[in-house]
Amino acid sequence: MSSQILPAQTSHVVIPTAANPVPARRAVDRLLAQLDQIAENSEYLFKKPFGRFESNGQAHALPRYVFLGPKGGGDMIRIGIFATIHGDEPEGALALTRLAAVLEKNPELAKGYGLFFYPVCNPTGFEDNTRHSRRGLDLNRQFWKDSTEPEVRLLETEIWTHAFDGIINLHADNTSDGLYGYVAGSVLSEHLLEPALREAEQFLPRNRGERIDGFDAQNGIITQSYPGVLRAPGKLQRPPFELTLETPQGAPLHRQVEAFSVALQTILVEYRYLIAIAQNI
Repeated sequence: MSSQILPAQTSHVVIPTAANPVPARRAVDRLLAQLDQIAENSEYLFKKPFGRFESNGQAHALPRYVFLGPKGGGDMIRIGIFATIHGDEPEGALALTRLAAVLEKNPELAKGYGLFFYPVCNPTGFEDNTRHSRRGLDLNRQFWKDSTEPEVRLLETEIWTHAFDGIINLHADNTSDGLYGYVAGSVLSEHLLEPALREAEQFLPRNRGERIDGFDAQNGIITQSYPGVLRAPGKLQRPPFELTLETPQGAPLHRQVEAFSVALQTILVEYRYLIAIAQNI
């Protein structure tokens, strides 16, 4: 593993009045401004928004960025990294900006990879600072259930089309006091999550509780999940590895961003190493 990990640097209607104005909506463009700036000046990172849809008469497009690392010795490894599927969890989007900046300075970390960044999977929820979309649904319970939600259908199409080798979800949990994660899919998943959490502990403690988020856990690793979460469809002949990284949302933001970034860098290094071992067996 020659690549080096780079550490941090009862419902009721409220009538708007002067004393109770309509809350201002947060701007997705502002959240992604630094990521856009990196893409404008990069030979590796490309801005590729997709999938326009409307909500309450307002047009939206799901943001997507693609980081194409230097060519490796084999087929390109395609990894999809998804964030802000819950609109009140923008920490993952900021972490993707941090990761892009690190990779821009050290592109060899992404050698052989095609990294697909989806920093804001729930733009209306982000604008409204709510967990759910503007239609009132938790999008992370809608996948592969014949959902009519446009964000879900568009993301499902992306997952089918790109046949990712790995799928990574970034979340921030306001009920946890430490890092943890979920694993599913490929048998490699747990072998990737443990070192990722270990490296992320440079910045935040790990949640080592026996029960986390309602599931049994061991050393911060959960092997179950809720139905309908963002993941690959079932019964694939060659399933991708699937990881969900969770930071404690109450922790300082910069520590969450750095923990995510270092964890993601670790996954890139470890997965390349595991593939090399498998090819030599």
